[in-house]
Amino acid sequence: MTDDSELEAWLAQDYATAYRTACLVLRDPHDAQDAVQEAFLRVFRFRDAIPEGEGRKAWLYRVVVNACLSRVRAETSRTGKDVGPAALETIPDQAAEPEQVAERSQLAVDVLAAIGDLPEHLRVPLVLRFYAGLSEKEIAVAIERRPGTVKSRLHDARQRLALDPRLSAWVRDDELETV
Repeated sequence: MTDDSELEAWLAQDYATAYRTACLVLRDPHDAQDAVQEAFLRVFRFRDAIPEGEGRKAWLYRVVVNACLSRVRAETSRTGKDVGPAALETIPDQAAEPEQVAERSQLAVDVLAAIGDLPEHLRVPLVLRFYAGLSEKEIAVAIERRPGTVKSRLHDARQRLALDPRLSAWVRDDELETV
């Protein structure tokens, strides 16, 4: 993909998902915006390396996740502490009706807080799978791990979420057995 207008259209189409993914990884809206900008600049810089076909989406998310992780490492080494949960409150709800927003509001708050509390190595694959819609194989490419590692991390993340006290009211006991 060397045509700049085609590349711009592709990135514009994926910006919202990339930004929300970065928000869930970084937990800070400003850092997420900076990370996505940095990632998209890298994509432009290395546009000749963009794979065609199915690998393109995984490649983009690898660049986005790497930009996020670079920011986490820089922030952690600069301040000695992890980034905060402020971004979780800025992710827009896509529900059309106010009633739907009200019904899902508390669940969304609880789920986002629980996801935000997961360690990075579990949070990133979970966000890529269930928010960005990547397959386990695509996640493996994006985070540069084996598919078995991705599967294990997704399982561990789901297990932790199912056992999180904030979510216990939302999960039936019989569902815990299948996690």
